[in-house]
Amino acid sequence: MLVKRLFCSYAKALNRLQRAPSASKHTSSDYNDVAPFECRSLVRNFSIDANHPPDDGQKPVTTVSLYHMKKIIKASGTVLGESVEGPTCIQTVCPVCHVVPGGAEGKPISDAIRSKIFVNKTTGNFTCSSCQYLGRWDHIEKFFPPTSRTPKTVQELRKLRDAFLELKGEHVGTVCPIPGDAIAVDTVERAREVIKFLSLENIIPDTLVSVKARWNEDKRELFIPLLDVEDRAIGYKTLHVGSDGEVFERTVPETNASGLVYLRCNPSNPVAKAKDLSQHNAILVLNVLDLLALGSVKLNATAVCLPHGLKALPQQCLPGLERFQRLTLWFNYDTAGWDTARNYAKKLDERRCLFVRPTDQHPTPYRALLEGTLELKAILSKAQPILHQSITTFRSLRQDVLSDLQNIDKVQGVKWKRYPTLNKLLKGHRKGELTVLTGPTGCGKTTFMSDYSLDLAQQGVSTLWGSFEIRNTRLAVTLLRQMVGRPLDENLSEFEQWADAFERLPIYFMTFHGQQPIKIVMEAIEHAQYVHDIQHVIIDNLQFMMGVLDESKHLDRYWKQDAIIAAFRTFATKRNCHVTLVIHPRKERDTDELTTSSIFGGAKASQEADNVLIIQDKRLTSVRGKKYLQVAKNRYSGDLGIMPLDFDKASLSYAQRKKKPDGDDGGSNEGPAGSEQIDRTVRRAF
Repeated sequence: MLVKRLFCSYAKALNRLQRAPSASKHTSSDYNDVAPFECRSLVRNFSIDANHPPDDGQKPVTTVSLYHMKKIIKASGTVLGESVEGPTCIQTVCPVCHVVPGGAEGKPISDAIRSKIFVNKTTGNFTCSSCQYLGRWDHIEKFFPPTSRTPKTVQELRKLRDAFLELKGEHVGTVCPIPGDAIAVDTVERAREVIKFLSLENIIPDTLVSVKARWNEDKRELFIPLLDVEDRAIGYKTLHVGSDGEVFERTVPETNASGLVYLRCNPSNPVAKAKDLSQHNAILVLNVLDLLALGSVKLNATAVCLPHGLKALPQQCLPGLERFQRLTLWFNYDTAGWDTARNYAKKLDERRCLFVRPTDQHPTPYRALLEGTLELKAILSKAQPILHQSITTFRSLRQDVLSDLQNIDKVQGVKWKRYPTLNKLLKGHRKGELTVLTGPTGCGKTTFMSDYSLDLAQQGVSTLWGSFEIRNTRLAVTLLRQMVGRPLDENLSEFEQWADAFERLPIYFMTFHGQQPIKIVMEAIEHAQYVHDIQHVIIDNLQFMMGVLDESKHLDRYWKQDAIIAAFRTFATKRNCHVTLVIHPRKERDTDELTTSSIFGGAKASQEADNVLIIQDKRLTSVRGKKYLQVAKNRYSGDLGIMPLDFDKASLSYAQRKKKPDGDDGGSNEGPAGSEQIDRTVRRAF
C-alpha cells in the first residue's frame, strides 16, 4: 500500500512538471494565476485554491502531502543546503531567487544573499522572507533541483523562472510604514510622558522603548511596529484615547498582517541560561496593553502580540513563531477567548501550546495588573497543556466547567440582533453545532439563511457560504440589500459607501456551483477554516453533493446522504465550527405540516443535528395562512416553539422590526437594517 501511494505521488508530480512548460502561452497563465500577498478585502470568492479567479473552471487544489514536500526539499539539499523543519513550517532556501536551472548548481550560495522561504506543512503555501510573497506549493515545486534534468527541461525552467521572478517583483507583500511625522520613543523621559497622557497605569516606560514605539504629538497616537520574520517593520498597531477615556487599538493593515509585536521580558536572573530560555518561550496575547503589562514582570519569556486578536491568525504569521519551543496562550477570560485559543493551538501545533484557562481567577495581564490582587507569575504558572486524549477526568474538566458557569451568557453563543425570538428559543449561535434547515420549495430558505448569517457576520462571526443553487453574485446582491434595508438599484450613488462597509464583514464564498463531490467540498471547507478561522459554514443545499459520479448510480442515495451528514458532523465537532445544512423535505401533501421526519433521506440528519429549523408555509393552503419558522429540535436547552416570518420585500428580510411611526420612509434607523445599526455592528466587530 505504501509503495502504491509513493508511486501515485511521483506520477502526479511528474505530470505537473510535464504539463507546466508545455507552451509559452500556458507558461504565462501559470504565473498570472498566482495571487500576490497583499492586504485583501474580507469579502471575496473563495475556493481551496483562493489564488485562482472564481470562475476559471479549475479544480480545487487538495492539501499537499507533507511526505511529498519533505522528499522534494530533502532531495535538493545538496544544492540549496539543509532545510529546517519546524512545528508548522519547513524553512529552506528559495530555489528561484538565487538558483539558475542548469547553471553551476554545485556552487555554494553565500549566506548573505540567501532568500529563505517558509513552506506551510498543512496547506503547502510558501512565504518568502525577503519580500513577503505568498504563493502555492505547486508553483514553486518544479524549481527545486532534482538529481538530473534534460537540456530541454532546463531551458523551459529558465523561462518559467524569469516569468516567476518578474511577477514576484511586481507583487511583493504590502508594507505599511509608520507615518513619518511620528517621533521615536527612545528615551525613558519621553516614554513617561506618553504613558501619562494615555493613562497606562503601572506600565514601565522601558517597555515602550523596547518595542520601538513612536509617538505622534499632534494626533496623540502611539505607534507600535509589527515585525516580520526578518525583524522588518511591515505594519503597525496604534493606541489612542477616546472621548470617554478608553484606550482604543487598531491594526494596519486591517487584514492578513504578517507581522507580530515582540517584547522580551526581563529575566529574573540575568544570566546566559535565562536569556537563552527567554528566546524559546513565548506568551501570546491579543492586544498591546497585555503585552506591555507582561513587560513589567520579570519572566524568562518573550511576549508576543498577535495582529488581529480573536478575528484570525494569518498563516503568514506562523514563521515568526517557529523559533519558540513553547507557546503560552493567554487570551480573554471568557468562552470566546477559550474557543479561539483551542483553534489557534491546532494551527500552531498543540504539542507546544499551553493555555491560561479563562476564569475570574485568571484575568488578562493588563486587567490583573490594574487589579493588583493577583500576580502575573502566579497566573502564568497555572497554564496547562491540552492535547487530544481519549480519556479524561473531572479534575481536567474542572476549570472548563467553572469557566462555563462564570460566562453562562457567552457559553450560550452569539445572540441575534434581528431575531430576538430565536434568542429565547435557541439561546444563541454556538460553535461546534450542526443545524439543519428545511422547508417546502420556494418558501424562502436561502433568503432567510442569508439574513440569518448576515446578522451573525455583523457581530464578527466569520462565515463561509457554499451556495450550490444560486451564483455568488446574486447571493451577494441579496446580502447587500438585506444589510442596507432597501434596493440599491434605485440609489446607486450610495453603492460605494455600502459596498465598503460590506467588504469589512468576514464573509467568504465558495466558488462551487451545481453538483459537487463531497470530497472536494470538504477539502475547501477545511482549508478555509484553517486559513481564515471560519466559525460558521453554510451549505445550500445538501442534495447538490449527491449523485455526481457515474458510480454513484449504483449506490444507495440514503446511504450516501448519511455519509455526507456524518462528514459535516465530524468536521463541526473536530474543528469547533458551526455548520448549517439546508436540506429539501420529502414530497408531502401541502395540507400537512412538516416535521423532523419530513427531512429528505434517512433519520441520520435529524439524529445528528443539534438544531432542526423548519419553515412552515401555510399561505397557499389557508385563507389566513401564515409563514413561520419552527424550532423542532434544540439539543442545548430543549426549548421548542415558532417564530412568525413577516417578509419585507424592500429589504428582502424577515427581521423582526419595531413599529415605524407614521410618515416613515422605510429608512429608519430603528430596525436592524438601518445604517446606524449596521455601522455600529461593524465597528463592534472590527
